Amino acid sequence: LVSRYNGEVGDIVVGRITEVQQKRWKVETNSRLDSVLLLSSVNLPGGELRRRSAEDELAMRDYLQEGDLISAEVQSIFADGAVSLHTRSLKYGKLGQGVLVQVSPSLVKRQKTHFHDLPCGASVILGNNGFIWIYPTPEQKDEEAGGFTTNLEPVSLSDREVISRLRNCIVALVTQKLMLFDTSILYCYEASLPHRIKDILKPEVMEEIVLETRKRLLDLEG
Repeated sequence: LVSRYNGEVGDIVVGRITEVQQKRWKVETNSRLDSVLLLSSVNLPGGELRRRSAEDELAMRDYLQEGDLISAEVQSIFADGAVSLHTRSLKYGKLGQGVLVQVSPSLVKRQKTHFHDLPCGASVILGNNGFIWIYPTPEQKDEEAGGFTTNLEPVSLSDREVISRLRNCIVALVTQKLMLFDTSILYCYEASLPHRIKDILKPEVMEEIVLETRKRLLDLEG
Protein backbone atom coordinates (compact mmCIF):
# COMPACT_ATOMS: atom_id res chain seq x y z
CA LEU A 1 0.00 0.00 0.00
CA VAL A 2 3.00 2.29 0.06
CA SER A 3 2.50 3.44 -3.48
CA ARG A 4 3.80 6.50 -5.27
CA TYR A 5 1.43 8.69 -7.23
CA ASN A 6 1.26 8.13 -11.00
CA GLY A 7 -0.21 11.22 -12.59
CA GLU A 8 -3.14 11.20 -14.98
CA VAL A 9 -4.24 14.22 -17.00
CA GLY A 10 -7.12 16.01 -15.26
CA ASP A 11 -6.23 14.79 -11.75
CA ILE A 12 -6.57 17.24 -8.89
CA VAL A 13 -3.45 17.33 -6.72
CA VAL A 14 -2.25 19.11 -3.61
CA GLY A 15 1.50 19.79 -3.62
CA ARG A 16 4.26 21.69 -1.87
CA ILE A 17 6.61 24.08 -3.69
CA THR A 18 10.17 22.80 -3.21
CA GLU A 19 12.15 25.06 -5.52
CA VAL A 20 11.75 28.25 -7.57
CA GLN A 21 13.57 27.90 -10.90
CA GLN A 22 13.69 29.88 -14.12
CA LYS A 23 10.11 30.21 -15.41
CA ARG A 24 8.96 27.25 -13.33
CA TRP A 25 8.34 25.95 -9.85
CA LYS A 26 9.25 22.45 -8.67
CA VAL A 27 6.41 20.84 -6.71
CA GLU A 28 6.48 17.81 -4.40
CA THR A 29 3.36 15.77 -5.22
CA ASN A 30 4.21 12.35 -3.78
CA SER A 31 5.24 11.03 -7.20
CA ARG A 32 8.55 9.50 -8.26
CA LEU A 33 9.81 12.74 -9.81
CA ASP A 34 9.17 16.33 -8.80
CA SER A 35 6.22 17.87 -10.63
CA VAL A 36 6.58 21.09 -12.58
CA LEU A 37 4.40 24.20 -12.52
CA LEU A 38 5.36 26.53 -15.37
CA LEU A 39 5.06 30.28 -15.00
CA SER A 40 2.87 30.24 -18.11
CA SER A 41 0.49 27.78 -16.40
CA VAL A 42 -0.57 30.01 -13.51
CA ASN A 43 -3.05 32.87 -13.30
CA LEU A 44 -1.39 36.22 -12.89
CA PRO A 45 -2.59 38.14 -9.80
CA GLY A 46 -5.92 39.71 -10.58
CA GLY A 47 -6.52 37.05 -13.24
CA GLU A 48 -5.20 39.19 -16.11
CA LEU A 49 -4.25 37.44 -19.34
CA ARG A 50 -1.03 38.47 -21.06
CA ARG A 51 2.37 37.11 -22.00
CA ARG A 52 4.74 36.56 -19.12
CA SER A 53 7.48 39.18 -18.96
CA ALA A 54 10.88 39.42 -17.28
CA GLU A 55 9.19 41.27 -14.39
CA ASP A 56 6.91 38.29 -13.86
CA GLU A 57 9.96 36.03 -13.69
CA LEU A 58 11.52 38.27 -11.06
CA ALA A 59 8.27 38.32 -9.09
CA MET A 60 7.85 34.54 -9.08
CA ARG A 61 8.83 34.26 -5.45
CA ASP A 62 6.15 36.83 -4.55
CA TYR A 63 3.52 34.56 -6.06
CA LEU A 64 4.69 31.21 -4.68
CA GLN A 65 7.78 30.40 -2.66
CA GLU A 66 9.38 27.32 -1.16
CA GLY A 67 7.12 25.64 1.38
CA ASP A 68 3.85 27.04 -0.02
CA LEU A 69 1.06 24.54 -0.54
CA ILE A 70 -0.99 24.68 -3.73
CA SER A 71 -3.90 22.90 -5.31
CA ALA A 72 -3.53 22.30 -9.04
CA GLU A 73 -4.68 20.16 -11.94
CA VAL A 74 -2.48 17.82 -13.96
CA GLN A 75 -2.09 19.36 -17.42
CA SER A 76 0.20 16.84 -19.09
CA ILE A 77 2.73 14.10 -18.40
CA PHE A 78 6.31 14.42 -19.64
CA ALA A 79 8.05 11.53 -21.40
CA ASP A 80 10.02 10.66 -18.24
CA GLY A 81 6.81 10.42 -16.19
CA ALA A 82 7.11 13.80 -14.47
CA VAL A 83 3.84 15.67 -14.11
CA SER A 84 3.17 19.17 -15.48
CA LEU A 85 0.59 21.15 -13.46
CA HIS A 86 -1.58 24.21 -14.04
CA THR A 87 -3.58 26.48 -11.73
CA ARG A 88 -5.43 28.40 -14.41
CA SER A 89 -8.86 28.12 -12.82
CA LEU A 90 -9.66 30.35 -9.83
CA LYS A 91 -10.54 27.34 -7.70
CA TYR A 92 -6.87 26.30 -7.74
CA GLY A 93 -3.94 28.20 -6.33
CA LYS A 94 -2.19 28.85 -3.06
CA LEU A 95 -3.67 27.24 0.05
CA GLY A 96 -4.13 29.25 3.24
CA GLN A 97 -4.68 27.85 6.71
CA GLY A 98 -5.54 24.25 7.29
CA VAL A 99 -4.14 20.78 7.90
CA LEU A 100 -2.38 18.47 5.44
CA VAL A 101 -2.85 14.71 5.78
CA GLN A 102 -0.71 12.41 3.64
CA VAL A 103 -2.23 9.05 2.72
CA SER A 104 -1.63 6.41 0.09
CA PRO A 105 -2.92 7.62 -3.31
CA SER A 106 -4.59 4.23 -3.78
CA LEU A 107 -7.08 5.07 -1.01
CA VAL A 108 -8.42 8.26 -2.63
CA LYS A 109 -11.49 7.42 -4.67
CA ARG A 110 -11.67 9.07 -8.11
CA GLN A 111 -14.71 11.31 -8.38
CA LYS A 112 -16.14 14.06 -10.57
CA THR A 113 -15.12 16.66 -8.00
CA HIS A 114 -12.39 16.54 -5.37
CA PHE A 115 -13.34 19.81 -3.65
CA HIS A 116 -15.96 19.26 -0.97
CA ASP A 117 -17.59 21.72 1.44
CA LEU A 118 -18.76 19.35 4.16
CA PRO A 119 -21.92 20.17 6.14
CA CYS A 120 -19.94 19.95 9.42
CA GLY A 121 -18.35 23.33 8.66
CA ALA A 122 -15.02 22.47 7.05
CA SER A 123 -13.90 21.79 3.49
CA VAL A 124 -11.56 19.17 2.09
CA ILE A 125 -9.53 18.87 -1.09
CA LEU A 126 -8.92 15.19 -1.78
CA GLY A 127 -5.78 15.23 -3.91
CA ASN A 128 -5.51 12.23 -6.25
CA ASN A 129 -1.86 12.14 -5.16
CA GLY A 130 -2.79 11.22 -1.57
CA PHE A 131 -2.31 14.71 -0.11
CA ILE A 132 -5.53 15.79 1.61
CA TRP A 133 -6.09 19.38 2.66
CA ILE A 134 -8.65 20.21 5.38
CA TYR A 135 -9.50 23.87 5.89
CA PRO A 136 -12.27 26.11 7.27
CA THR A 137 -15.03 26.64 4.69
CA PRO A 138 -14.59 30.21 3.38
CA GLU A 139 -17.59 32.44 4.06
CA GLN A 140 -17.48 33.96 0.60
CA LYS A 141 -15.64 32.73 -2.41
CA ASP A 142 -12.83 35.17 -3.19
CA GLU A 143 -12.65 35.25 -6.98
CA GLU A 144 -10.67 38.47 -7.30
CA ALA A 145 -7.23 37.44 -6.16
CA GLY A 146 -6.40 34.96 -8.89
CA GLY A 147 -5.51 32.36 -6.28
CA PHE A 148 -2.58 34.11 -4.59
CA THR A 149 -3.90 35.77 -1.45
CA THR A 150 -4.21 33.64 1.62
CA ASN A 151 -6.46 34.36 4.55
CA LEU A 152 -4.29 34.43 7.66
CA GLU A 153 -6.92 35.54 10.16
CA PRO A 154 -7.13 33.44 13.34
CA VAL A 155 -9.24 30.29 12.92
CA SER A 156 -11.95 29.99 15.56
CA LEU A 157 -11.74 27.20 18.14
CA SER A 158 -14.91 25.52 16.84
CA ASP A 159 -13.42 25.40 13.31
CA ARG A 160 -10.15 24.01 14.66
CA GLU A 161 -12.05 21.29 16.52
CA VAL A 162 -13.99 20.29 13.39
CA ILE A 163 -10.75 20.21 11.37
CA SER A 164 -8.93 18.14 14.04
CA ARG A 165 -11.83 15.68 14.22
CA LEU A 166 -11.90 15.33 10.42
CA ARG A 167 -8.15 14.78 10.38
CA ASN A 168 -8.36 11.99 12.97
CA CYS A 169 -11.32 10.43 11.11
CA ILE A 170 -9.29 10.35 7.89
CA VAL A 171 -6.39 8.72 9.77
CA ALA A 172 -8.86 6.14 11.16
CA LEU A 173 -10.29 5.37 7.70
CA VAL A 174 -6.79 4.99 6.25
CA THR A 175 -5.67 2.72 9.10
CA GLN A 176 -8.67 0.48 8.42
CA LYS A 177 -8.05 0.64 4.62
CA LEU A 178 -11.37 2.25 3.74
CA MET A 179 -11.60 4.38 0.58
CA LEU A 180 -11.66 8.15 1.11
CA PHE A 181 -14.41 10.21 -0.50
CA ASP A 182 -16.82 12.86 0.76
CA THR A 183 -19.50 10.41 2.00
CA SER A 184 -17.13 8.04 3.82
CA ILE A 185 -15.41 10.98 5.54
CA LEU A 186 -18.74 12.53 6.57
CA TYR A 187 -20.16 9.23 7.90
CA CYS A 188 -16.97 8.63 9.85
CA TYR A 189 -17.16 12.17 11.25
CA GLU A 190 -20.74 11.59 12.39
CA ALA A 191 -19.85 8.20 13.91
CA SER A 192 -17.00 9.83 15.85
CA LEU A 193 -19.14 12.52 17.50
CA PRO A 194 -19.80 10.58 20.75
CA HIS A 195 -16.01 10.33 21.27
CA ARG A 196 -13.49 13.00 22.20
CA ILE A 197 -11.24 14.11 19.34
CA LYS A 198 -8.05 12.58 20.76
CA ASP A 199 -9.82 9.29 21.56
CA ILE A 200 -10.56 8.70 17.85
CA LEU A 201 -6.92 7.57 17.45
CA LYS A 202 -7.32 4.73 19.98
CA PRO A 203 -7.34 1.45 18.04
CA GLU A 204 -10.61 0.17 19.58
CA VAL A 205 -12.43 3.47 18.87
CA MET A 206 -11.00 3.57 15.34
CA GLU A 207 -12.34 0.10 14.69
CA GLU A 208 -15.76 0.93 16.10
CA ILE A 209 -16.35 4.13 14.11
CA VAL A 210 -14.98 2.70 10.85
CA LEU A 211 -17.21 -0.37 11.29
CA GLU A 212 -20.22 1.92 11.64
CA THR A 213 -19.08 3.93 8.60
CA ARG A 214 -18.74 0.74 6.57
CA LYS A 215 -22.22 -0.37 7.62
CA ARG A 216 -23.77 2.98 6.61
CA LEU A 217 -21.98 2.92 3.24
CA LEU A 218 -23.29 -0.61 2.60
CA ASP A 219 -26.82 0.47 3.57
CA LEU A 220 -26.47 3.40 1.16
CA GLU A 221 -25.50 1.09 -1.70
CA GLY A 222 -27.94 -1.64 -0.66
